Amino acid sequence: MTKVVIIGGGPGGYEPALVAAQLGADVTVVERDGIGGACVLTDCVPSKSLIATSTRTTYVRESASLGIHVPEAEDNKAAVEVDIDQINARIKRLAQAQSDDTRARLIKEGVEVVIGEARLVDPHIVAVGERRIRADVVLIATGAHPRELPTAKPDGERILTWRHLYELEELPEELIVVGSGVTGAEFASAYQALGSNVTLVSSRNLVMPTQDSDAAEVLEEVFARRGMTILNQTRAESVVRTEDGVRVTLSDGRTVDGSHCLMTVGMIPNTEGLGLEEAGVRLGKGGFVEVDRVSRTTVPGVYAAGDCTGVNMLASVAAMQGRIAMWHALGEAVSPLQLSTVASTVFTHPELAAVGASEDDVRSGRIDGRTVTLPLNTNPRAKMNEVKDGFVKLICRQHTGIVLGGVIVGPRASELILGVSIAVQQRLTVDDIAHTFSVYPSLSGSVTEAARSLMLASPE
Repeated sequence: MTKVVIIGGGPGGYEPALVAAQLGADVTVVERDGIGGACVLTDCVPSKSLIATSTRTTYVRESASLGIHVPEAEDNKAAVEVDIDQINARIKRLAQAQSDDTRARLIKEGVEVVIGEARLVDPHIVAVGERRIRADVVLIATGAHPRELPTAKPDGERILTWRHLYELEELPEELIVVGSGVTGAEFASAYQALGSNVTLVSSRNLVMPTQDSDAAEVLEEVFARRGMTILNQTRAESVVRTEDGVRVTLSDGRTVDGSHCLMTVGMIPNTEGLGLEEAGVRLGKGGFVEVDRVSRTTVPGVYAAGDCTGVNMLASVAAMQGRIAMWHALGEAVSPLQLSTVASTVFTHPELAAVGASEDDVRSGRIDGRTVTLPLNTNPRAKMNEVKDGFVKLICRQHTGIVLGGVIVGPRASELILGVSIAVQQRLTVDDIAHTFSVYPSLSGSVTEAARSLMLASPE
């Protein structure tokens, strides 16, 4: 029986553990904090639980046009009372429940779960304290942690990383979010909805610079309309505590005062102290584990998955990398990781979801394609729900009509993108989507409508 040892119990660890167990391997998962890892306990599950709450408050505040009226506060906003203690307690309860459920599933499938710090003694021996575990296959799935700036050291009280947020005893009155990538945008959107006055510091001329520019423009307009202050093209040089809050000094010389500062300036891989380099595992720039498209490291029998590899740092990618590693290691048929088919979502309100090729790929000539963009405000279901912001964008190959990618901005875009993802993965054409029934009325109807527009359009 093949002995598999997985270091790390997040999605990049527990998902492949289930695969390996189902394939008949003897599997041990070593996790230092709790099954589910940071994704479940401090990062993805908690943040999306917070966002679910904040989205509800937005619906309440913006419901007047539907004929639903709530009392107004002094600032003429709907008076929604937020209990941050109850919110945070629920978030932590949900995270722990998810961790417990995942642990129970692993044990049910025969996986041994060990809580402790692991270290690679050699490619076939994993040390956990005094214990030595022999391994035919090792999978490194240790994740990453928030990057800290030497001039803005988090203290867990006023200067924060996102892992400190669920211990706050009060809602930040004036929250400064440093970093306008996906994480910064999500938390800025969420806390603005909960009632904080938010200032978002962005080093670029538009928030979320790695996303579709049309989508980023829509979200920046929504943020501003809801009262968020966005400071573009500047960086935080330092963050210090003041008598009753924080002061952020920007690269352009300005200072911004607030009650709290949330730092979202990237991630550092959890690879230090694991004995990887001593065992021959090559680390690349920033300490990330170098892997190929089937998750192999530079040492035979040692694989890596998830954020510690720096490959598209998403839970879904981590899980797929880990599953691919187990399929490959245990002799199953496997397809290399295809990043061109990865779907991603920014869980702002509205959400932004994307998959595959971008419109910039078309404009730059990297692909020979054509695009169509349909605003959601023309969709009947959107009108019923007073959805005015967002769009559906489809990208297809110029002459064959094969769907190459898409972008959706709107409510539940994370769910709506699945149809486009299937089309990209399975190389469907816009004709295939156009001839597919969609519910009327539905937001997904805009996806089929966009496909019909491309089907009928004449290539230039």
